[in-house]
Amino acid sequence: MARISAASAFLCARSAASDPDRPASLVTPELLYRIEPWFRRGVLLMALIFLGALAVVATIMFARAQQEALSDASSDVEIVASAIEHAVVTALARVQGADRMPPLAELVPGRALARGRRVVLADGEGKIIAALPEAGRAASIQDLVGAGHPILVFGAKAGVMQVALPDGAEAFAALRALPAGIGQSLVLQPVDAALSDLRATAWRTNILLASTGSLLALVVGAYYWQAGRTRDTEERSERLRMRMGTALSRGRCGLWDWDIARGRIYWTPSMYEILGLEPQERYLSFGELNAMVHPADGDLAEIAETLAASATRSFDMAFRMRNARGDWVWLRARAEIVDGHPGEGPRLIGIAVDITEQKLLAEHTRRHDARLRDAIESISEAFVLWDADNRLVMCNSKFRSLHGLTNDVATVGRPYAHVMAAGSPPLIQSQIPLGERVDTNPRTYEAQLVDGRWLQVNERRTRDGGYVSIGTDITELKSNEEKLLDSERRLTATVIDLRKSRHALEKQARDLAELAEKYLEQKAGAESANRAKTEFLANMSHELRTPLNAILGFSEMMEAQVFGALGSEKYLDYCTHIRESGQYLLSVISDVLEMSSLDTGRVQIDHEPFDLSAAIDNSVKRLREISGERRIPIVAVAPSRAPCIGDRKAIEKSLGLILHNALKFNCDEGVVSIRLRAASHGYNVFVADTGCGIPKEFAARIGRPFEQWSPAIDNGMKGSGLGLAIAHSLVRLHGGSIRFRSTEGRGTIVQIHLPAPQPQTARPAA
Repeated sequence: MARISAASAFLCARSAASDPDRPASLVTPELLYRIEPWFRRGVLLMALIFLGALAVVATIMFARAQQEALSDASSDVEIVASAIEHAVVTALARVQGADRMPPLAELVPGRALARGRRVVLADGEGKIIAALPEAGRAASIQDLVGAGHPILVFGAKAGVMQVALPDGAEAFAALRALPAGIGQSLVLQPVDAALSDLRATAWRTNILLASTGSLLALVVGAYYWQAGRTRDTEERSERLRMRMGTALSRGRCGLWDWDIARGRIYWTPSMYEILGLEPQERYLSFGELNAMVHPADGDLAEIAETLAASATRSFDMAFRMRNARGDWVWLRARAEIVDGHPGEGPRLIGIAVDITEQKLLAEHTRRHDARLRDAIESISEAFVLWDADNRLVMCNSKFRSLHGLTNDVATVGRPYAHVMAAGSPPLIQSQIPLGERVDTNPRTYEAQLVDGRWLQVNERRTRDGGYVSIGTDITELKSNEEKLLDSERRLTATVIDLRKSRHALEKQARDLAELAEKYLEQKAGAESANRAKTEFLANMSHELRTPLNAILGFSEMMEAQVFGALGSEKYLDYCTHIRESGQYLLSVISDVLEMSSLDTGRVQIDHEPFDLSAAIDNSVKRLREISGERRIPIVAVAPSRAPCIGDRKAIEKSLGLILHNALKFNCDEGVVSIRLRAASHGYNVFVADTGCGIPKEFAARIGRPFEQWSPAIDNGMKGSGLGLAIAHSLVRLHGGSIRFRSTEGRGTIVQIHLPAPQPQTARPAA
């Protein structure tokens, strides 16, 4: 009842806000809600402007009052000085003698000493004769106003002037010369005393302003506090409306407010959302509502009349309504009749919940149950399901036929004992009866039926305490069991044979391990012999170079005929042949020595900047003589400058060896080309020739020391076979690589890749 009352209050507030019969107003709550923050800021701004205006006016009035007070004080001083001068003249005329002049107190008019004014009489030299009140330590007028002050010079002509008293206070002063050479009169008015009344007035004004400001601040604060409370209330109300709207929307439900007497119905926006309609801030009529209700679900007007005529105050029903897409939506409405306001009829207020998903789920569940029963019925195994009380839930025809059960006996709800007693019990091998529930773990056992067939029964517990049993026909499996046993015996014999074979394999593995150890020993001996061979070649190269140097030197001297003619031209030809043969032998020995140095890792290269294009030109120039003799031109294509870092001599030597190799294996009147191309991380040098090419079976031997794929060369340029090996080693010391691509009968292309390493002083051999 409280829930319906709250819903009624909410709907009444919404209907009052959207009632079309209420007269429209220019100032709507939405407009007030929008301008309210600006109005609050305007109140504070106006209060601050008011306080500022009061402060400015008070300051102006105080400044003006101060000027008037100072002007009045100056005028009073001048008046008092003139009055004292007149009183002295009158007194002298009355007594006829200056030596009988009356006291100063009788000469000073009334209220002349008000507001701290002082009157001083002095003789002609300025010494003080009398003073009201007493002058204190001052003995002359100069002590009071200061020596050399203009008022002492000009006297009455100076009028009223502002002077500084001995105590530092400012005062107005008026000096008058008395007749008959009596002396001078001085009237002093302290500025502070003249402004004392003004200060008291200013304090009263400040207190009044402070009281006014405090009262105004209290009023503004009360307004803001009240406005804040109002805003909080509105925000809470708005949050409540949003929460209720969100809850209704997320819960797929909506509130109804049915005015039975007027025939009007109000829906919340969530109700429109359920039906996919655009929310409307108006009442619906019975006709509009009946047009959306399914014809088979009754007439809402008749339902309302029935409720109004009966003593029942509430109703609960389910019906269908058409949504915006034309589909039917199931709704369940729960409402209660409440009395309206005075002068109004009863109202039916309640909630409508979308139960379409529940209806669809129930239909879906029914279809799935039917499908599940069909699936259980169609399986080839015997299936039975018992509940927690050992009562039959369902079984298929396979289970009934295996146990000889009729449809009347195997009905839902029958106890396990009655069902199994009516059928033919199987010959169960295991001693655990089917109906016992002493164990909750799943189990599997075999059972033999009366007709000789075998079943494998699997039992599994369900969550509600029941269990499901599935029996599979394993008669054919049982018939194959003997065959499997026979196969097992044969397999056992095979395993024994395999064990014997395994022992033989283990013996072979031990023999192989011994052979591997011997191979490692022989490999170590071969490596030691290879190192000894390399060292021997290096030593022999050094030993051969010494006599070769002498042979070359003496042959050159004899060829030059330094000490005279040899006698016969044949001797000169012999010397030339000796020198050429010695140079060729020296080059071969140098190649062997350099190759041995590269193998032993004693070669180091220096990384320095150089021009790779210039290195290519130098390598080409060194082979111009050979290319000219063989009439094989060398075509060089390179940029004008290619900066590189490395050992220039080593690179030039590698290029020269590869170019020499291209000339050696090129045919007569062929062409050798060398090209330089910039790569992503360095340079690529391509050396191509048009020679005989290299057969595929010898491609793997290119670059190996002391190996040549061709036993005889037509042009007679036989060598040591170390050129490409030395070039490959020198390029690898620079971090580069050499690749070959050759076609037999068409020529060979050699690619030399030189990376761009970081500059360093020296790099040891790899």
